[in-house]
Amino acid sequence: MFTQFREITNHLADFLQTVFHHEGLVLHGQTPVAKRKDIVAKFQGPEYVPFMILSIKAGGVGLNLTAANHVIHFDRWWNPAVENQATDRAFLIGQKKNVLVHKFITRGTIEEKIDLMIEEKIKMTQEIIPDLNESWITEMDNQQLLDLFRLTI
Repeated sequence: MFTQFREITNHLADFLQTVFHHEGLVLHGQTPVAKRKDIVAKFQGPEYVPFMILSIKAGGVGLNLTAANHVIHFDRWWNPAVENQATDRAFLIGQKKNVLVHKFITRGTIEEKIDLMIEEKIKMTQEIIPDLNESWITEMDNQQLLDLFRLTI
C-alpha cells in the first residue's frame, strides 16, 4: 500500500494488523537506508507478510516488490508518473502473480478532484504523444525525423 503521508503509515499498519491478525511492514523516508534492504528482503522472502505500507516517495522507486499481488494507492499523488513508477515495483521481472491495482477515491472529496486532474493529464499526454511506449519515433521516416529536429524561427 502506498501513501504520500509518512505520518499515516503506522496508523494504517495498526489497522491492517487487526484485519490480518499478523504484523506487516512499513517503509518511509525516515526508515534508515540500511534497514530498507532488510525490509524488502523480508517482504520478498518465504515468510508470510500480509502487507507492506510504503510512502510513495521512499518506496516508489528502486525496489523490487514482486511478492505483491495487490497494489493499493491509499491516497492519490498529483503526478501520474509517480504513481505509475510506484505501481511498477510489483510488475518487475520475476513477477509470477496477477497483480491488481486499487486506488481509493471517495465521491465528493479532494481525492476525486485529484483523480480527475490525473485523468486530464494522462489524456493530454496521450494527445501529444499518442503511443506512450515511444514506438512513434521509430516509425518516422528520415524526412519526419529531420523535421522534428529542424529549427524553425
